[in-house]
Amino acid sequence: MLAELRWIAFVWQVMLESTLRTIALSTKGFMPEAEGDALYDAASRACAALPGLPIVEVGSYCGRSTVWLGAVARDHGVVLHAVDHHGGSEENQSGWEWHDPEVVNAHGRIDTLPYFRRTMQVAGLTGVVRECVGDSHAIGKDWKQKVSFCFIDGGHGRDVARGDYEAWSPHVEVGGLLAVHDVFERPEDGGQAPHDEIYQPALRSGKFVEVSNCGSLRVLRRVVV
Repeated sequence: MLAELRWIAFVWQVMLESTLRTIALSTKGFMPEAEGDALYDAASRACAALPGLPIVEVGSYCGRSTVWLGAVARDHGVVLHAVDHHGGSEENQSGWEWHDPEVVNAHGRIDTLPYFRRTMQVAGLTGVVRECVGDSHAIGKDWKQKVSFCFIDGGHGRDVARGDYEAWSPHVEVGGLLAVHDVFERPEDGGQAPHDEIYQPALRSGKFVEVSNCGSLRVLRRVVV
């Protein structure tokens, strides 16, 4: 089976199959298992509601969350566009808490693209995952397709987060879902940019309503153009 079903709180939740789950959890990244499962379930529902439309991930790092989303794309016969410059977000740079010296290349720069490609190869998802290597703001502004699902998990600087929201939220089709990671209401729990620059503006716009949450993951449905 490509997916397993688990009965939780009287709702059938679609779950990632065990082989890909093992690959996802062994991949460098910051997506907790429960939030990855919630991401997979939300993307599956979006693809079922809007068949044929592609899905987008903004911020792939080494491909941990991409495994969950790539499996959704494979199961529903669509493409996942994985957007990342692969140079590391602000919090990944040297001297910051989330810096990993293993992803620094021979030139002294963070380069997660080889790790990402390896993850997609091991997971067998290269046929449905399209690399979009570059600036997420520029790629999003030039984007031409509507998407059923957009997951924003890019840089956590305020300008970066705001730019991701402005560049990508317009491409979510009505009835589609916008997912935002690392949404923390209290500053002491984490960076505030995803909360203040993506999540709150989406709700204030009147175009999105929250439909689910798990940990720091928030999922919103687009209800009007």
